[in-house]
Amino acid sequence: MTVQAFDPTSQVVTVTPAALEHFRRQLAREPGKAVRLSVKKSGCTGFMYVIDLVEEGVEGDLHYQLDDQVELLVDSGSLHVLSGTEIDLVNEGINRQIRFINPNVKDQCGCGESFSVS
Repeated sequence: MTVQAFDPTSQVVTVTPAALEHFRRQLAREPGKAVRLSVKKSGCTGFMYVIDLVEEGVEGDLHYQLDDQVELLVDSGSLHVLSGTEIDLVNEGINRQIRFINPNVKDQCGCGESFSVS
C-alpha cells in the first residue's frame, strides 16, 4: 500500500476546495480516519456513490493525501466507474450536499440516487 501526493492532473478522482474543506471538518470530529470513496450496485439505474469515514482502507485502495489532514481512499474495484470524477460541495438553498461530476455517467434515475455508466 502506497500513499501518493495529491496531484489534480493525475488523480483518478479530484476534490474541489469546497469539498476538501467539508472533509476537513468531518475528519476533525473523527481523528485518525480517512475518507473512502466507492460505488455499490443500487437503485433503478445501477450504481450509487458511497463515502465512508474509515480507520483504514481495503487492500488495493488507491491512497491520496489531499493535505496534512485529509487522506482520500478510492476503491480499486470502482475505478471503471469513478475514473475522472470530481467531488464538489454545493449549496442548494439552505442545504449543502456532496455532488459528483462524473464523465462516465450515461443515465441517472429521477430521484438522483443512482446512475449507470457507459
